Amino acid sequence: MTEDLLSIATDVVTTQQSGLMALRAAFQNENSQLSQGLLASVAAINVKSGRVIVTGMGKSGHIGRKIAATLASTGEPASFVHPGEASHGDLGMISEADVVIALSNSGETPELGDIIAYCGRFDIPLIAITGGVTSALGQAADILLPLPTVPEACAETRAPTTSTTMSLVIGDVLAVSLLQQKGFSKDDFRTYHPGGKLGASLKKVRHMIDDGRTLPLVPQGAAIGEAVTVLNKAGFGCVGVTNGRGELEGIITDGDLRRHFNDNFAQLKVDAVMTRAPKTVTPDTLAAEALGLLAKTKITALFVVDDQKPVGLLHVHDVLSA
Repeated sequence: MTEDLLSIATDVVTTQQSGLMALRAAFQNENSQLSQGLLASVAAINVKSGRVIVTGMGKSGHIGRKIAATLASTGEPASFVHPGEASHGDLGMISEADVVIALSNSGETPELGDIIAYCGRFDIPLIAITGGVTSALGQAADILLPLPTVPEACAETRAPTTSTTMSLVIGDVLAVSLLQQKGFSKDDFRTYHPGGKLGASLKKVRHMIDDGRTLPLVPQGAAIGEAVTVLNKAGFGCVGVTNGRGELEGIITDGDLRRHFNDNFAQLKVDAVMTRAPKTVTPDTLAAEALGLLAKTKITALFVVDDQKPVGLLHVHDVLSA
């Protein structure tokens, strides 16, 4: 039984993979109908002044909801309209300034009929993601994104599997193409993702440092005893060393002090003990990047510098708590 199940799992993945490879091959050919449809779709969406309306029935509807959500989260105003609800008043949610993306593998989904007719009546661009190039949807569409002819993973029932996977990927291709053309940045992305781990990772260091925190700093030429006093008082396990222009020249950690403890310790100056050109971040460094640097260098704190001058201190706990 176990071997049979694993064999089924392998066959499903292999079939789905064949669908993705067929998509890849089509996109690699710039003259293919799918490639030309992608270029036309991006152009149509870019010139619209309204939203992208995504619609589909059944499994295609579930994929459509995800495509709409992905577009919206990457800066492209988008909504999902259920074709059944559209026939009972929700057509009013679609304006002449919108673009409609309709999903149907067969292209003969009857529930899409009213939306198709509505798009034709008000000259609303209709993009079709379908395997039925000559279907009712395929013929009515202004722009066609044809699904390659690949078997469904469930050959017995032909349940939507490979076709929905390919539709989902085409939606992702559209979203990524649009956001890159717009120059959609990490800052923009964080605006739409303020919560959860993703939002936290896109926070900037400036949002995590305590403005009221007294920075543990000593000037170059200071006695090592002064650095020890500042280090102990601050409690961050490090102290920064600045030059006459207020720029960070080096850093002294607990470990540095231990390593130099027997070297005429009381007579030492901070310059002899400090690590020069220490690892730092800027206020605009992303939280994920700062945490990666802390982990890579196996340190617990980083000075935050602006124009080489220390403006904050970021502790690993600050990042993790955020």
